[in-house]
Amino acid sequence: MTENVTRRRFLLYSWAALGTSLLLKACNSNTQTTKTDKNFPVAIVLPGIITDKAWNQSGYQGVQTAKEKLGIETAYVEKVQPADQAEAMSDFARRGYKVVFAHGGQFDAAIQQVAAQFPNTFFVGVNGNVKGNNIASLRIDHLQASYVCGIIAAAMTKSGQLAYLAAQSFQATDEELRGFELGAKSVKPNIKIASSYTGDWNDAAKAKEATLALISSGVDVVYQWLDNASPAVLQTAAEKGVFAFGNTADQLDVAPKAVLTSAVKRIDLAIAYLADLAVKGNLKGEIYTIGLENPEILHLGKFGAMVSQEVQQKAMQTKQAILAKKIMFEPCKENGKDTRCAKQT
Repeated sequence: MTENVTRRRFLLYSWAALGTSLLLKACNSNTQTTKTDKNFPVAIVLPGIITDKAWNQSGYQGVQTAKEKLGIETAYVEKVQPADQAEAMSDFARRGYKVVFAHGGQFDAAIQQVAAQFPNTFFVGVNGNVKGNNIASLRIDHLQASYVCGIIAAAMTKSGQLAYLAAQSFQATDEELRGFELGAKSVKPNIKIASSYTGDWNDAAKAKEATLALISSGVDVVYQWLDNASPAVLQTAAEKGVFAFGNTADQLDVAPKAVLTSAVKRIDLAIAYLADLAVKGNLKGEIYTIGLENPEILHLGKFGAMVSQEVQQKAMQTKQAILAKKIMFEPCKENGKDTRCAKQT
């Protein structure tokens, strides 16, 4: 049986049961629940749409994979705005969901707000940086993949100006920017890396505007991490004759004239893995970090035709050096701030 209700009705049902008067704050996202025989319901709260061919779609596919492999009940709610994060997670917890994934580091504060109220639900922040008795975080080692991409970017730039473009600055995006910077500067120490944030993962107009602004400043390689807005960046780069990187999915086909390669993050498989741990009673309140040592989850996508064999070889050698721990990322201070630095052994 499949139940489809709007996000407005979804919140109305739960709040009415509590006798609240907050109905007018409901949003317009959609919720879908797929029921199966086993009584271990798992849900995911998504900031964007499940058809973005990037971050949100991978999260949705993660719980779908868990449902198929584990026979569990699953649900999702999409397009959850920051003001509704805590209530969306609380609603699932009140309904008895055992695990609630919050799909993005921007959910960390809301997770900490609600977790203590629902000790029988485990909250997992995807790309998060929080942990506790019933809180875990699932993180891709973004710094590893972006370091390799930084080396590629440094080899491909003509202007010596690169950019990192995302929607928000938080733990995961900061790490990805840092890795990109470290990789590029390992090739060209004086290379310049700008960072820009649109404030919206899915707004294509904002993404295009930000991309054009970066290009007009002299940037000729853009490493982007956006969701439904990512094609706007890649296609704008192609139109303007500059290069870019895909992210989360292999996005070469989106703009083959621009995409050098993609940082492919099979977060769907990682989510299914943590769901399996939960079903078996083995999920712990810790931060789970998955890197290049798990190539089925984190790897580079197809290379664009413009990337020479020499540059591809250098990228693969760098990847192997990271796996062999000949390149390690260790805590350090730079300009008085805590960060991570690359150490070669």
